[in-house]
Amino acid sequence: MSADIELRNVEANSPLMRSLSRSEDDFVEERVETDFGSLLVARQGIDHKSTTKPVILTYHDIGLNHVSNFQAFFNYMDMRLLLKSFAVFHINAPGQEENSATLPDNYDYPTMDQLAEQIRTVCKHYAIKSIIGLGVGAGANILSRFALSYPDLVDGLFLINATSTQSSWTEWFYQKLNIYYLHGTNPSNVSNNTFPHTTQEYLMWHHFGKVTPERNHDLVELYRSYFTGKTINARNLSLFMDSYIKRTDLGLVRGDKERNFKCPVLLLCGAFSPHVDDTVTMNSRLDPTNSTWMKLSDCGMVLEEQPGKVEEALRLFIQGLGYALSAYERRRSSLRKMSMSTTSGEGVNGHDSRKNSIEEEISLKQNQSVHIVENPIAQC
Repeated sequence: MSADIELRNVEANSPLMRSLSRSEDDFVEERVETDFGSLLVARQGIDHKSTTKPVILTYHDIGLNHVSNFQAFFNYMDMRLLLKSFAVFHINAPGQEENSATLPDNYDYPTMDQLAEQIRTVCKHYAIKSIIGLGVGAGANILSRFALSYPDLVDGLFLINATSTQSSWTEWFYQKLNIYYLHGTNPSNVSNNTFPHTTQEYLMWHHFGKVTPERNHDLVELYRSYFTGKTINARNLSLFMDSYIKRTDLGLVRGDKERNFKCPVLLLCGAFSPHVDDTVTMNSRLDPTNSTWMKLSDCGMVLEEQPGKVEEALRLFIQGLGYALSAYERRRSSLRKMSMSTTSGEGVNGHDSRKNSIEEEISLKQNQSVHIVENPIAQC
């Protein structure tokens, strides 16, 4: 006869942060001056000068910045382990960081190509020799332009909701409408900024697609509150949107190696995302020998709704670039599968097996970290 067990407490070892406010301990921030204005760069992970591995460089989508787009994802348990082996640099488009001051009236906001040139300046500033690009939406387009202009600096591109074409008439109309409304927002009091309802709904659609009752209610409400614009400068966002809708076609041609990416590319989108067709179109223009297209089910904002699946895809993508995971990580993965496959109805031996697997996994997580090394074959 089994004894009753009372659950008194549940404690997570590495919680996934759902706050969209910046964590003081997670980033080292610095402003970098470029030919097209200054921008904020946030760093985390290991010191990039202490390794020969490429830097993971991120670029955010419209309405977001490095905090609201990437902080929760990199606080995901397995991504925290990855940070012990890689340096991560987050680039914010000019004026898109939290509580940013309004850009001057005489400031010419950079075009998408000029935003890509800013990445080159950041690489020079930090002496970065190569990157793995992780971009979302507008950020994916900017990283794509950088990879086409400086192929020797890019080892791989992991692009989410990417587009390779110029804006459609429908997108142009809705974005122009949002730009008009955002320009009407009072920029003198950023702390009390509130975006027009039309802009809020557009940003929700842009990132989540159609919101149904089955979606994560807390997550949806968190971003709905964020898109009221209390920490986002409305005028600065309108300038970034205007630059995005004026983007030119990337000029990718399947079958023409001179007009395509030289590095491996993974295109990722969520099944509920309104940008699925854009990623399909871009995939049709890429070299099939070095590109992959993936669609994750039951999500639109993949980094938030399916962080585990995105982390696994990113990890495998990095492995494919020649940065193999250690025996510990392979062991940790097998232990996880073992613990998940053992159910509570397997009897006493099943309980003991599951308990031992989980305890061993927790012990490994607490005492070791993912160790990623260069491909030994490539060094021969």
